[in-house]
Amino acid sequence: MKYRKIVISLTKFFLDMRKIRFFLTGLIPGLIIMFFILNKKGASCSGYLPSSRVITETLSKEFTYSEDFKTQMQVLKIDENFLKDSILQKGEIDFDKSKAQQEPCPQYLLISPEKNTKYEITFEKCKNKAQFLTLKKLK
Repeated sequence: MKYRKIVISLTKFFLDMRKIRFFLTGLIPGLIIMFFILNKKGASCSGYLPSSRVITETLSKEFTYSEDFKTQMQVLKIDENFLKDSILQKGEIDFDKSKAQQEPCPQYLLISPEKNTKYEITFEKCKNKAQFLTLKKLK
């Protein structure tokens, strides 16, 4: 009787282990395949963070520049492609120094590390356009 209970409990244990092994043989290869598929497409989970969302929305709008911003772009030898592809894409919004609740256009401060050079950009994100106000090179 005692041995029978042990045999029954061992049988249940091994059946549960079989189910777990069956589950893992599908889960692990599936995760690896999904990792490579999403990695090729350039997908990342960072797009859900507030800073990334603001930057993505800004990149989808028409860019306008203040005179001061245009002057600083010329002085620092920055073109629009470098601004979009390097500075904005790699930047982070400083929400403590931004005026995100400002109406009608929230104003944001973006700090972008580009290797050893850092840039600080102030811009307003309106409904149809992004107005860039100031550009500073930080050391």
